[in-house]
Amino acid sequence: MDASTTVWLIRHGLTDGADGRCCGRYDVRLSSDGIQQAKAIAARLACESISHFYSSPLSRAVETVRIVVEPHGLPFQIMKELAEIDFGDLEGLRYEEVQDRYPEIFHSWMTRPIETRFPNGENFTQMSARVLSALDLLLSRHRGQCIAIVTHAGVIRLILAQALSIPDNQIFRLEQDYGATNRIDYFDHGPVVKLMNG
Repeated sequence: MDASTTVWLIRHGLTDGADGRCCGRYDVRLSSDGIQQAKAIAARLACESISHFYSSPLSRAVETVRIVVEPHGLPFQIMKELAEIDFGDLEGLRYEEVQDRYPEIFHSWMTRPIETRFPNGENFTQMSARVLSALDLLLSRHRGQCIAIVTHAGVIRLILAQALSIPDNQIFRLEQDYGATNRIDYFDHGPVVKLMNG
């Protein structure tokens, strides 16, 4: 079998201040439980031969990667392309506030999420393009190596959906808990998902 490139996809830990809010670029920090989740991930991956670590620039991801990378004694690199979707004017608003202030956007989001363009933010197509371009870059850069990416549920769903050939409109069927770990091995013949929402 041909040599593979292993990609660990890690969702950041639990946060403070995000519950019930639009939280894409809204920058919240890890909660005490989130810190414990990151420590558990660090212990779980300590024996893996990970050569490079990458992170979204958002605080919840950076705080997670700082803990996860410790057993490896390696630096990590921030990539802005690995950030969560940009909700634009909706960032930080509670869902009921969005429903009151932007009823048409809210209805579209709830019924046709991949078609919704958030005011002064992104739509699904834009997010998908930047995330998958970043993934292609990393796969090319680290062919035959093992890397870890600490990021967000939306980013991880996109990458898993591509690996599994899941249609865009079914992407939300892929659960990603806080502190979830996922593993994809990329071979010349295609990707193989080894672990999902672990």
